[in-house]
Amino acid sequence: MFKTSRISYGGTAAIVTSTALISGLNAADTTKAVIVSALLIAALADNLTDALSVHIFQESEELDQKDAFTGTMTNFVTRLLLCISFVPLVMLFPHSHAAIAAIVWGGLLLAMLTYLVARQRNLNPLLEVVKHLLVASAVIVASMLIGRWIGAVLT
Repeated sequence: MFKTSRISYGGTAAIVTSTALISGLNAADTTKAVIVSALLIAALADNLTDALSVHIFQESEELDQKDAFTGTMTNFVTRLLLCISFVPLVMLFPHSHAAIAAIVWGGLLLAMLTYLVARQRNLNPLLEVVKHLLVASAVIVASMLIGRWIGAVLT
């Protein structure tokens, strides 16, 4: 059975990672090519290793092979598509606006996925959305601070 939580697990991580990458690399004053490269590398390498970790966990829990494979593929494809959805933002928007566009896009996606899972689990959707957006904001701010620091030290 397909569950929203399968999409949310992979999706929320990919959204926050992509938004933080764009914000941090933008703060380091990197080029669009570097940011797009980082997004595509994360879309493949990070997401594939995460999907593999989920698959190994599911096998250790003795989940049915078909269900484990479906969960792994759902996780990977969801994360891949969400990461790739940030690439047009970087390419289309001026460099100075790409991070803002990514934060808005990421926030909307994160809020939507969080809302769906909260409803499925009979939790307060507003409270869950606020909690997830606060955590994502902390990650984004930390990434921007690291980017500014790296940009100042290495340039």
